Amino acid sequence: MKKFQLLSLLTATLILAACSVAPLYEKPQVMMPQQFKEAHGSLKGEQGSQWQTAQPSEVADRGLWWQVFNDATLNDLEEQALLDNQNLQAAIARLAQSRALLKDERSARTPQISAGMSPTLQRVSPDSQRAESGSEQTLWRAQAQIAYEADLFGRVSSLIGAAQADAEQSAALLQSVQLSLQADVAQQYFTIRELDAEQEILRYTVDLRAKMVQLTQYRFDAGDIGELELVRARSELASAESETLAVSRRRAIAEHALAILLGKAPAEFNLAAMPLQRINIQIPAGLPSTLLERRPDIAAAERAMAAANARIGVARAAYFPRLNITSALGYESSDIGHLFEWSSRTFLLGPLIGTMLSLPILDGGKRDAGLARARAVYEEDVALYRQTVLKAFGEVEDNLASLRIIDRQTGVQDNAVIYSERASSLAQSRYREGLVSYIEVIDADRTLLSQRRVTLQLNAERARATVQLIRALGGSWQAPAQPNLAQASR
Repeated sequence: MKKFQLLSLLTATLILAACSVAPLYEKPQVMMPQQFKEAHGSLKGEQGSQWQTAQPSEVADRGLWWQVFNDATLNDLEEQALLDNQNLQAAIARLAQSRALLKDERSARTPQISAGMSPTLQRVSPDSQRAESGSEQTLWRAQAQIAYEADLFGRVSSLIGAAQADAEQSAALLQSVQLSLQADVAQQYFTIRELDAEQEILRYTVDLRAKMVQLTQYRFDAGDIGELELVRARSELASAESETLAVSRRRAIAEHALAILLGKAPAEFNLAAMPLQRINIQIPAGLPSTLLERRPDIAAAERAMAAANARIGVARAAYFPRLNITSALGYESSDIGHLFEWSSRTFLLGPLIGTMLSLPILDGGKRDAGLARARAVYEEDVALYRQTVLKAFGEVEDNLASLRIIDRQTGVQDNAVIYSERASSLAQSRYREGLVSYIEVIDADRTLLSQRRVTLQLNAERARATVQLIRALGGSWQAPAQPNLAQASR
Protein backbone atom coordinates (compact mmCIF):
# COMPACT_ATOMS: atom_id res chain seq x y z
CA MET A 1 0.00 0.00 0.00
CA LYS A 2 2.80 2.38 0.91
CA LYS A 3 4.56 1.62 -2.36
CA PHE A 4 1.35 2.37 -4.24
CA GLN A 5 0.97 5.71 -2.44
CA LEU A 6 4.57 6.60 -3.18
CA LEU A 7 4.11 5.71 -6.85
CA SER A 8 0.98 7.83 -7.00
CA LEU A 9 2.83 10.77 -5.49
CA LEU A 10 5.66 10.49 -8.00
CA THR A 11 3.19 10.17 -10.90
CA ALA A 12 1.33 13.28 -9.80
CA THR A 13 4.63 15.10 -9.43
CA LEU A 14 5.65 14.28 -12.99
CA ILE A 15 2.28 15.44 -14.31
CA LEU A 16 2.52 18.73 -12.45
CA ALA A 17 6.12 19.16 -13.59
CA ALA A 18 4.85 19.37 -17.15
CA CYS A 19 2.85 22.50 -16.21
CA SER A 20 4.51 25.86 -16.69
CA VAL A 21 3.15 29.30 -15.93
CA ALA A 22 5.84 31.13 -17.90
CA PRO A 23 4.44 33.32 -20.73
CA LEU A 24 5.13 32.17 -24.30
CA TYR A 25 8.02 34.25 -25.64
CA GLU A 26 7.49 36.01 -28.94
CA LYS A 27 9.76 38.64 -30.43
CA PRO A 28 7.98 42.00 -30.41
CA GLN A 29 7.05 43.61 -33.70
CA VAL A 30 9.36 46.37 -34.88
CA MET A 31 8.38 48.80 -37.62
CA MET A 32 11.14 48.75 -40.24
CA PRO A 33 11.44 50.55 -43.58
CA GLN A 34 11.21 48.53 -46.76
CA GLN A 35 14.45 50.12 -47.99
CA PHE A 36 17.19 52.41 -46.81
CA LYS A 37 16.61 56.05 -47.67
CA GLU A 38 20.26 56.68 -48.54
CA ALA A 39 20.53 53.51 -50.66
CA HIS A 40 18.37 55.13 -53.34
CA GLY A 41 20.65 56.48 -56.03
CA SER A 42 23.70 56.30 -53.79
CA LEU A 43 25.38 53.30 -55.38
CA LYS A 44 25.96 54.09 -59.02
CA GLY A 45 22.30 54.78 -59.70
CA GLU A 46 21.05 51.49 -58.26
CA GLN A 47 17.71 51.54 -56.52
CA GLY A 48 17.37 50.60 -52.87
CA SER A 49 14.39 48.29 -53.38
CA GLN A 50 16.52 45.18 -52.85
CA TRP A 51 17.12 46.04 -49.19
CA GLN A 52 15.10 43.88 -46.84
CA THR A 53 14.19 43.97 -43.16
CA ALA A 54 16.09 41.74 -40.76
CA GLN A 55 15.85 39.72 -37.56
CA PRO A 56 18.70 39.36 -35.05
CA SER A 57 21.07 36.42 -35.48
CA GLU A 58 24.09 36.63 -33.20
CA VAL A 59 25.67 33.38 -34.40
CA ALA A 60 26.24 34.60 -37.97
CA ASP A 61 29.86 35.00 -38.98
CA ARG A 62 31.07 38.54 -39.57
CA GLY A 63 34.15 37.69 -41.64
CA LEU A 64 37.57 39.31 -41.85
CA TRP A 65 35.97 42.53 -43.01
CA TRP A 66 39.10 44.68 -42.69
CA GLN A 67 40.67 42.79 -45.58
CA VAL A 68 38.57 44.86 -48.00
CA PHE A 69 41.14 47.63 -47.48
CA ASN A 70 43.90 45.39 -48.89
CA ASP A 71 46.40 46.64 -46.29
CA ALA A 72 48.80 44.03 -44.91
CA THR A 73 49.76 46.25 -41.95
CA LEU A 74 46.13 46.67 -40.92
CA ASN A 75 45.57 42.92 -41.25
CA ASP A 76 48.46 42.26 -38.88
CA LEU A 77 47.23 44.83 -36.35
CA GLU A 78 43.76 43.33 -36.31
CA GLU A 79 45.17 39.88 -35.61
CA GLN A 80 47.28 41.24 -32.75
CA ALA A 81 44.28 42.99 -31.21
CA LEU A 82 42.16 39.84 -31.29
CA LEU A 83 44.89 37.96 -29.46
CA ASP A 84 46.01 40.46 -26.83
CA ASN A 85 43.37 43.14 -26.21
CA GLN A 86 42.47 43.03 -22.52
CA ASN A 87 38.90 44.29 -22.90
CA LEU A 88 38.27 41.41 -25.27
CA GLN A 89 39.81 38.96 -22.79
CA ALA A 90 37.52 40.35 -20.09
CA ALA A 91 34.50 39.84 -22.37
CA ILE A 92 35.58 36.23 -22.98
CA ALA A 93 35.80 35.73 -19.22
CA ARG A 94 32.31 37.21 -18.77
CA LEU A 95 30.98 34.74 -21.33
CA ALA A 96 32.60 31.89 -19.40
CA GLN A 97 30.95 33.17 -16.21
CA SER A 98 27.50 33.24 -17.79
CA ARG A 99 27.93 29.72 -19.15
CA ALA A 100 29.00 28.52 -15.71
CA LEU A 101 25.86 30.10 -14.23
CA LEU A 102 23.79 28.30 -16.86
CA LYS A 103 25.42 25.02 -15.90
CA ASP A 104 24.65 25.81 -12.26
CA GLU A 105 20.95 26.38 -13.02
CA ARG A 106 20.76 23.23 -15.12
CA SER A 107 22.04 21.18 -12.19
CA ALA A 108 18.64 21.71 -10.52
CA ARG A 109 17.13 19.27 -13.05
CA THR A 110 18.98 16.37 -11.45
CA PRO A 111 18.83 15.12 -7.83
CA GLN A 112 21.55 16.45 -5.56
CA ILE A 113 23.33 13.59 -3.80
CA SER A 114 25.75 13.96 -0.91
CA ALA A 115 27.26 11.55 1.60
CA GLY A 116 28.69 11.85 5.06
CA MET A 117 29.56 10.08 8.25
CA SER A 118 29.22 11.40 11.80
CA PRO A 119 28.60 10.37 15.42
CA THR A 120 25.64 11.80 17.36
CA LEU A 121 25.37 11.92 21.17
CA GLN A 122 21.72 11.93 22.14
CA ARG A 123 19.75 11.81 25.40
CA VAL A 124 16.31 10.35 24.91
CA SER A 125 13.54 11.60 27.22
CA PRO A 126 11.78 9.01 29.42
CA ASP A 127 8.37 9.96 28.06
CA SER A 128 9.34 9.41 24.48
CA GLN A 129 10.69 5.99 25.30
CA ARG A 130 7.94 5.20 27.89
CA ALA A 131 10.76 4.26 30.21
CA GLU A 132 11.36 4.96 33.83
CA SER A 133 14.47 7.01 33.21
CA GLY A 134 16.18 8.68 30.30
CA SER A 135 19.30 7.30 28.70
CA GLU A 136 22.19 8.61 26.70
CA GLN A 137 23.51 6.92 23.63
CA THR A 138 25.95 7.58 20.80
CA LEU A 139 24.74 6.84 17.30
CA TRP A 140 27.09 6.44 14.37
CA ARG A 141 25.62 7.32 10.97
CA ALA A 142 26.94 6.84 7.45
CA GLN A 143 24.31 8.09 5.04
CA ALA A 144 23.73 9.43 1.58
CA GLN A 145 21.28 12.35 1.29
CA ILE A 146 19.22 13.01 -1.82
CA ALA A 147 17.43 16.31 -2.52
CA TYR A 148 15.33 17.23 -5.52
CA GLU A 149 12.92 20.04 -6.35
CA ALA A 150 10.08 18.89 -8.55
CA ASP A 151 9.50 21.48 -11.28
CA LEU A 152 5.78 21.70 -10.59
CA PHE A 153 4.96 24.97 -12.35
CA GLY A 154 8.06 25.60 -14.43
CA ARG A 155 10.05 27.57 -11.87
CA VAL A 156 13.22 25.58 -12.49
CA SER A 157 12.65 25.57 -16.25
CA SER A 158 12.14 29.32 -16.23
CA LEU A 159 15.36 29.85 -14.27
CA ILE A 160 17.22 27.68 -16.77
CA GLY A 161 15.63 29.53 -19.68
CA ALA A 162 16.67 32.88 -18.21
CA ALA A 163 20.22 31.64 -17.67
CA GLN A 164 20.31 30.28 -21.22
CA ALA A 165 19.24 33.65 -22.61
CA ASP A 166 21.76 35.42 -20.39
CA ALA A 167 24.53 33.19 -21.72
CA GLU A 168 23.47 33.90 -25.30
CA GLN A 169 23.36 37.61 -24.49
CA SER A 170 26.92 37.38 -23.15
CA ALA A 171 27.98 35.68 -26.38
CA ALA A 172 26.41 38.52 -28.37
CA LEU A 173 28.06 41.12 -26.13
CA LEU A 174 31.39 39.40 -26.72
CA GLN A 175 30.77 39.75 -30.43
CA SER A 176 29.92 43.40 -29.85
CA VAL A 177 33.20 43.99 -28.01
CA GLN A 178 35.08 42.16 -30.76
CA LEU A 179 33.45 44.14 -33.57
CA SER A 180 33.99 47.43 -31.72
CA LEU A 181 37.62 46.54 -31.12
CA GLN A 182 38.19 45.71 -34.79
CA ALA A 183 36.56 48.97 -35.85
CA ASP A 184 38.51 51.00 -33.27
CA VAL A 185 41.80 49.50 -34.46
CA ALA A 186 40.97 50.37 -38.07
CA GLN A 187 39.83 53.88 -37.12
CA GLN A 188 42.96 54.54 -35.09
CA TYR A 189 45.15 53.12 -37.84
CA PHE A 190 43.63 55.41 -40.46
CA THR A 191 43.94 58.36 -38.08
CA ILE A 192 47.69 57.73 -37.82
CA ARG A 193 47.94 57.39 -41.59
CA GLU A 194 46.05 60.68 -41.95
CA LEU A 195 48.53 62.38 -39.63
CA ASP A 196 51.42 60.88 -41.62
CA ALA A 197 49.94 62.38 -44.78
CA GLU A 198 49.41 65.73 -43.06
CA GLN A 199 53.00 65.63 -41.89
CA GLU A 200 54.11 65.06 -45.47
CA ILE A 201 52.07 68.07 -46.66
CA LEU A 202 53.55 70.24 -43.93
CA ARG A 203 57.10 69.11 -44.72
CA TYR A 204 56.54 70.14 -48.32
CA THR A 205 55.19 73.47 -47.08
CA VAL A 206 58.19 73.97 -44.79
CA ASP A 207 60.60 73.26 -47.65
CA LEU A 208 58.71 75.66 -49.92
CA ARG A 209 58.65 78.44 -47.33
CA ALA A 210 62.32 77.90 -46.51
CA LYS A 211 63.12 78.50 -50.17
CA MET A 212 60.94 81.60 -50.14
CA VAL A 213 62.85 82.88 -47.10
CA GLN A 214 66.10 82.44 -49.01
CA LEU A 215 64.66 84.27 -52.02
CA THR A 216 63.27 87.03 -49.81
CA GLN A 217 66.60 87.36 -48.01
CA TYR A 218 68.35 87.67 -51.38
CA ARG A 219 65.98 90.37 -52.57
CA PHE A 220 66.23 92.17 -49.21
CA ASP A 221 70.03 92.13 -49.39
CA ALA A 222 69.77 93.50 -52.93
CA GLY A 223 67.55 96.32 -51.67
CA ASP A 224 64.55 95.30 -53.78
CA ILE A 225 62.22 94.85 -50.80
CA GLY A 226 61.91 96.09 -47.26
CA GLU A 227 62.42 94.20 -44.01
CA LEU A 228 58.66 93.73 -43.56
CA GLU A 229 58.43 91.14 -46.33
CA LEU A 230 61.48 89.30 -44.98
CA VAL A 231 59.96 89.15 -41.50
CA ARG A 232 56.67 87.89 -42.94
CA ALA A 233 58.47 85.13 -44.84
CA ARG A 234 60.31 84.03 -41.70
CA SER A 235 57.05 84.14 -39.71
CA GLU A 236 55.32 81.87 -42.21
CA LEU A 237 58.23 79.42 -42.08
CA ALA A 238 58.16 79.32 -38.28
CA SER A 239 54.37 78.82 -38.33
CA ALA A 240 54.69 75.82 -40.66
CA GLU A 241 57.43 74.32 -38.48
CA SER A 242 55.21 74.76 -35.41
CA GLU A 243 52.31 73.01 -37.13
CA THR A 244 54.64 70.15 -38.03
CA LEU A 245 55.53 69.68 -34.36
CA ALA A 246 51.85 69.81 -33.38
CA VAL A 247 51.05 67.03 -35.85
CA SER A 248 53.99 65.01 -34.48
CA ARG A 249 52.50 65.32 -30.98
CA ARG A 250 49.06 64.20 -32.15
CA ARG A 251 50.62 61.32 -34.05
CA ALA A 252 52.51 60.12 -30.97
CA ILE A 253 49.33 60.16 -28.87
CA ALA A 254 47.40 58.28 -31.58
CA GLU A 255 50.15 55.66 -31.79
CA HIS A 256 50.03 55.18 -28.00
CA ALA A 257 46.25 54.69 -28.17
CA LEU A 258 46.66 52.07 -30.90
CA ALA A 259 49.27 50.24 -28.82
CA ILE A 260 46.81 49.98 -25.93
CA LEU A 261 44.15 48.58 -28.27
CA LEU A 262 46.68 45.93 -29.28
CA GLY A 263 47.30 45.02 -25.64
CA LYS A 264 50.81 46.47 -25.63
CA ALA A 265 52.58 49.14 -23.62
CA PRO A 266 53.25 52.24 -25.77
CA ALA A 267 57.00 51.74 -25.28
CA GLU A 268 56.73 48.33 -26.99
CA PHE A 269 55.04 49.56 -30.14
CA ASN A 270 56.14 51.62 -33.11
CA LEU A 271 54.32 52.08 -36.39
CA ALA A 272 56.35 53.18 -39.38
CA ALA A 273 55.13 56.32 -41.14
CA MET A 274 52.96 55.69 -44.18
CA PRO A 275 50.82 58.54 -45.58
CA LEU A 276 47.18 57.76 -46.16
CA GLN A 277 46.19 57.15 -49.76
CA ARG A 278 42.71 57.52 -51.21
CA ILE A 279 40.61 54.45 -50.53
CA ASN A 280 38.23 53.35 -53.25
CA ILE A 281 35.99 50.54 -52.06
CA GLN A 282 32.83 49.87 -54.01
CA ILE A 283 29.91 48.90 -51.83
CA PRO A 284 27.78 46.27 -53.59
CA ALA A 285 24.57 47.69 -54.99
CA GLY A 286 21.40 46.33 -53.41
CA LEU A 287 23.29 45.25 -50.29
CA PRO A 288 20.56 43.51 -48.26
CA SER A 289 19.66 44.77 -44.84
CA THR A 290 19.62 41.15 -43.67
CA LEU A 291 23.26 41.87 -42.87
CA LEU A 292 21.86 43.71 -39.87
CA GLU A 293 20.97 40.27 -38.49
CA ARG A 294 24.61 40.01 -37.47
CA ARG A 295 24.62 43.19 -35.38
CA PRO A 296 25.62 41.86 -31.97
CA ASP A 297 23.94 44.69 -30.05
CA ILE A 298 20.59 43.77 -31.64
CA ALA A 299 21.16 40.12 -30.76
CA ALA A 300 22.10 41.03 -27.18
CA ALA A 301 19.01 43.22 -26.78
CA GLU A 302 16.78 40.44 -28.10
CA ARG A 303 18.30 37.87 -25.73
CA ALA A 304 17.82 40.27 -22.81
CA MET A 305 14.09 40.28 -23.66
CA ALA A 306 14.03 36.49 -23.69
CA ALA A 307 15.70 36.34 -20.26
CA ALA A 308 13.26 38.91 -18.85
CA ASN A 309 10.32 36.91 -20.23
CA ALA A 310 11.60 33.75 -18.55
CA ARG A 311 11.91 35.59 -15.23
CA ILE A 312 8.22 36.49 -15.45
CA GLY A 313 7.66 32.72 -15.31
CA VAL A 314 9.81 32.51 -12.18
CA ALA A 315 7.78 35.29 -10.56
CA ARG A 316 4.47 33.62 -11.48
CA ALA A 317 5.62 30.26 -10.13
CA ALA A 318 6.00 31.87 -6.69
CA TYR A 319 2.19 31.82 -6.40
CA PHE A 320 2.10 28.02 -6.60
CA PRO A 321 3.34 25.26 -4.28
CA ARG A 322 6.96 24.10 -4.26
CA LEU A 323 7.70 20.42 -3.77
CA ASN A 324 11.13 19.55 -2.35
CA ILE A 325 11.72 15.82 -2.17
CA THR A 326 14.39 14.71 0.28
CA SER A 327 15.54 11.33 1.46
CA ALA A 328 18.41 9.67 3.25
CA LEU A 329 19.62 6.10 3.31
CA GLY A 330 22.59 4.38 4.83
CA TYR A 331 23.59 2.83 8.11
CA GLU A 332 23.02 3.71 11.77
CA SER A 333 24.46 1.96 14.82
CA SER A 334 25.38 2.69 18.41
CA ASP A 335 28.61 0.76 17.88
CA ILE A 336 30.93 1.81 15.11
CA GLY A 337 32.08 -1.76 14.77
CA HIS A 338 28.60 -2.82 13.66
CA LEU A 339 27.92 0.29 11.55
CA PHE A 340 28.06 -1.36 8.14
CA GLU A 341 26.22 -4.54 9.04
CA TRP A 342 23.03 -5.39 7.15
CA SER A 343 20.92 -5.07 10.26
CA SER A 344 22.13 -1.45 10.73
CA ARG A 345 20.65 -0.16 7.48
CA THR A 346 18.18 2.73 7.66
CA PHE A 347 16.35 5.14 5.38
CA LEU A 348 14.21 8.27 5.55
CA LEU A 349 11.82 9.66 2.92
CA GLY A 350 10.63 13.18 3.59
CA PRO A 351 12.06 16.48 4.69
CA LEU A 352 14.79 16.41 7.27
CA ILE A 353 13.84 19.94 8.31
CA GLY A 354 10.72 21.88 7.34
CA THR A 355 8.03 20.63 4.97
CA MET A 356 7.96 18.80 1.67
CA LEU A 357 5.19 20.85 0.05
CA SER A 358 5.18 24.58 0.80
CA LEU A 359 3.03 27.51 -0.28
CA PRO A 360 3.24 31.03 1.14
CA ILE A 361 -0.22 32.28 2.07
CA LEU A 362 0.35 35.78 3.38
CA ASP A 363 3.48 37.65 2.28
CA GLY A 364 2.46 41.30 2.43
CA GLY A 365 2.39 41.66 -1.36
CA LYS A 366 5.93 40.38 -1.94
CA ARG A 367 4.95 38.06 -4.79
CA ASP A 368 2.81 40.73 -6.41
CA ALA A 369 5.75 43.13 -6.31
CA GLY A 370 8.09 40.52 -7.75
CA LEU A 371 5.75 39.81 -10.66
CA ALA A 372 5.19 43.53 -11.33
CA ARG A 373 8.92 44.13 -11.36
CA ALA A 374 9.55 41.20 -13.73
CA ARG A 375 6.93 42.53 -16.14
CA ALA A 376 8.36 46.05 -15.95
CA VAL A 377 11.86 44.75 -16.69
CA TYR A 378 10.50 42.95 -19.74
CA GLU A 379 8.75 46.09 -21.01
CA GLU A 380 11.98 48.04 -20.53
CA ASP A 381 13.93 45.46 -22.52
CA VAL A 382 11.32 45.57 -25.30
CA ALA A 383 11.73 49.33 -25.57
CA LEU A 384 15.54 49.04 -25.53
CA TYR A 385 15.40 46.39 -28.25
CA ARG A 386 13.28 48.56 -30.51
CA GLN A 387 15.54 51.55 -29.86
CA THR A 388 18.60 49.44 -30.72
CA VAL A 389 17.05 48.43 -34.05
CA LEU A 390 16.20 52.05 -34.87
CA LYS A 391 19.71 53.12 -33.94
CA ALA A 392 21.16 50.43 -36.22
CA PHE A 393 19.17 51.63 -39.21
CA GLY A 394 20.11 55.21 -38.41
CA GLU A 395 23.82 54.38 -38.33
CA VAL A 396 23.62 52.64 -41.68
CA GLU A 397 21.78 55.61 -43.19
CA ASP A 398 24.34 58.06 -41.75
CA ASN A 399 27.31 56.27 -43.23
CA LEU A 400 25.66 55.62 -46.58
CA ALA A 401 24.92 59.35 -46.78
CA SER A 402 28.49 60.19 -45.75
CA LEU A 403 30.02 58.00 -48.42
CA ARG A 404 27.64 59.26 -51.10
CA ILE A 405 28.31 62.92 -50.32
CA ILE A 406 32.06 62.40 -49.83
CA ASP A 407 32.24 60.89 -53.33
CA ARG A 408 30.70 64.02 -54.82
CA GLN A 409 32.66 66.37 -52.57
CA THR A 410 35.96 64.72 -53.47
CA GLY A 411 35.46 65.39 -57.16
CA VAL A 412 34.83 69.08 -56.49
CA GLN A 413 37.71 69.26 -54.02
CA ASP A 414 40.17 67.78 -56.52
CA ASN A 415 39.42 70.71 -58.82
CA ALA A 416 39.96 73.13 -55.94
CA VAL A 417 43.44 71.67 -55.33
CA ILE A 418 44.33 71.92 -59.02
CA TYR A 419 43.31 75.57 -59.14
CA SER A 420 45.10 76.34 -55.86
CA GLU A 421 48.32 74.75 -57.13
CA ARG A 422 48.13 76.85 -60.27
CA ALA A 423 47.47 80.02 -58.28
CA SER A 424 50.38 79.30 -55.93
CA SER A 425 52.72 78.68 -58.88
CA LEU A 426 51.68 81.93 -60.57
CA ALA A 427 52.06 83.93 -57.36
CA GLN A 428 55.59 82.64 -56.81
CA SER A 429 56.58 83.39 -60.40
CA ARG A 430 55.17 86.91 -60.22
CA TYR A 431 56.95 87.47 -56.90
CA ARG A 432 60.29 86.40 -58.35
CA GLU A 433 59.73 88.89 -61.15
CA GLY A 434 58.87 91.59 -58.62
CA LEU A 435 55.33 92.04 -59.93
CA VAL A 436 53.53 91.34 -56.62
CA SER A 437 54.27 91.61 -52.93
CA TYR A 438 54.97 88.67 -50.69
CA ILE A 439 51.45 88.96 -49.29
CA GLU A 440 50.14 87.54 -52.59
CA VAL A 441 52.47 84.53 -52.22
CA ILE A 442 51.41 83.98 -48.61
CA ASP A 443 47.71 84.04 -49.51
CA ALA A 444 48.16 81.63 -52.41
CA ASP A 445 50.37 79.33 -50.30
CA ARG A 446 47.88 79.27 -47.42
CA THR A 447 45.03 78.52 -49.79
CA LEU A 448 46.93 75.62 -51.34
CA LEU A 449 47.84 74.20 -47.93
CA SER A 450 44.24 74.51 -46.78
CA GLN A 451 42.86 72.78 -49.89
CA ARG A 452 45.33 69.91 -49.62
CA ARG A 453 44.35 69.43 -46.01
CA VAL A 454 40.67 69.38 -46.91
CA THR A 455 41.40 66.72 -49.53
CA LEU A 456 43.30 64.69 -46.94
CA GLN A 457 40.45 65.04 -44.46
CA LEU A 458 37.99 63.79 -47.08
CA ASN A 459 40.20 60.77 -47.77
CA ALA A 460 40.35 60.02 -44.04
CA GLU A 461 36.61 60.54 -43.63
CA ARG A 462 35.97 58.14 -46.51
CA ALA A 463 38.07 55.47 -44.78
CA ARG A 464 36.40 56.06 -41.43
CA ALA A 465 32.89 56.12 -42.92
CA THR A 466 33.60 52.81 -44.67
CA VAL A 467 34.69 51.28 -41.37
CA GLN A 468 31.63 52.69 -39.62
CA LEU A 469 29.31 51.36 -42.33
CA ILE A 470 30.77 47.88 -41.98
CA ARG A 471 30.42 48.18 -38.23
CA ALA A 472 26.81 49.38 -38.58
CA LEU A 473 26.03 46.38 -40.81
CA GLY A 474 27.49 44.03 -38.21
CA GLY A 475 30.47 42.91 -40.30
CA SER A 476 31.67 42.35 -43.82
CA TRP A 477 29.31 42.11 -46.78
CA GLN A 478 31.69 39.51 -48.22
CA ALA A 479 31.57 35.75 -47.59
CA PRO A 480 33.01 34.81 -44.17
CA ALA A 481 36.50 33.38 -44.09
CA GLN A 482 36.68 31.85 -40.61
CA PRO A 483 34.52 31.17 -37.53
CA ASN A 484 33.90 34.11 -35.27
CA LEU A 485 35.47 34.39 -31.85
CA ALA A 486 32.33 33.73 -29.85
CA GLN A 487 31.70 30.51 -31.73
CA ALA A 488 35.30 29.42 -31.34
CA SER A 489 35.13 29.94 -27.57
CA ARG A 490 32.15 27.60 -27.15
